[in-house]
Amino acid sequence: MKSIHFLTGAAEQNNFNRYRMIRMKETPKTIKVHFVKNDIDPTGLGEPPFPPVFGAVANALHKKMGKRFYNQPFSKDFTKKV
Repeated sequence: MKSIHFLTGAAEQNNFNRYRMIRMKETPKTIKVHFVKNDIDPTGLGEPPFPPVFGAVANALHKKMGKRFYNQPFSKDFTKKV
């Protein structure tokens, strides 16, 4: 399984073909995303909620398993199924 590695402060995995993204069956049952209207770019509702999802998943895993997950993919640290 691939993971994110950094070289001189930049991620070496810079696109989806170089990093395995979380799969639907690996996500929490519920993720709440709230949209706040403002005039700050970027606009639209596509990518803005994407970055916080990883923090939400990490928090859900901590709540379920009692262990903090700091590195992705989280699944490489699983010692038991969630």
